[in-house]
Amino acid sequence: MTITPVIKRDYLSKLAEKGKRADGRKLNEFRDISIETNIISKAEGSARCKIGNTQVVVGIKMDVGEPYPDSPESAVMTTAAELIPLASPDFESGPPREDAIELARVVDRGIRESEVIELDKLCIEPNEKVWVVFIDIHVIDYDGNLFDAASLAALAALLTSKVPASRFEIGEDHPLPMKEPPVSCTSVKFNNVIVTDASLDEELIAEARLTVATDEKGDIRAMQKGLNGSFTVEEIKKVINDSIDNGKKIRQKLYKSVGK
Repeated sequence: MTITPVIKRDYLSKLAEKGKRADGRKLNEFRDISIETNIISKAEGSARCKIGNTQVVVGIKMDVGEPYPDSPESAVMTTAAELIPLASPDFESGPPREDAIELARVVDRGIRESEVIELDKLCIEPNEKVWVVFIDIHVIDYDGNLFDAASLAALAALLTSKVPASRFEIGEDHPLPMKEPPVSCTSVKFNNVIVTDASLDEELIAEARLTVATDEKGDIRAMQKGLNGSFTVEEIKKVINDSIDNGKKIRQKLYKSVGK
């Protein structure tokens, strides 16, 4: 695990106390965001999202499988994340580690809890056959805030996905049925200061993390608390308000990337 020098920790903390950050951003400001779609020809849908120097690629694959017993007429969605050593010296080859599992769960929760994929429209035969949607997250470069980069890449990939019905001889290919997507915004707290879209250096000294997914109406669709620190009620309210404001701007970039 990368160790942040005490000098750098003090420097970042003192800057934040003055309402400043090392890269010149405001405390609640995101880095530049870019989203590209259809970058993997053999996937049902794909996208690359860059937030600053953080880069994540997501591919969507679909297959036919059995539904869960408690939802016999609903499709199945599964999310996995891979943190390759190329992306960071802290990442290792082998089975998914705790941080990869957490990343997949946070992205999965934002999509699942908001019901952005209309899973009930992906039933082929009740109790027998449904579509299975695989969301595969690949971190290419890690410089902080993987949660939002992965979530944006996943949404862009899903919004441009095609159901491969012709491959299984059950009809013609058609767009994946989707509702309006939520947008996740992540903030971290260190030395009693909260910053949005943390850089790697800021993330390494963070004491607490909160990811908030909101829809276009500004309603909360999912939340995830991380790390061992805590937030006050007022701090949580501030994070939610900042997430709503940033979510509106990011949603415009997302829609533009998928041609909406």
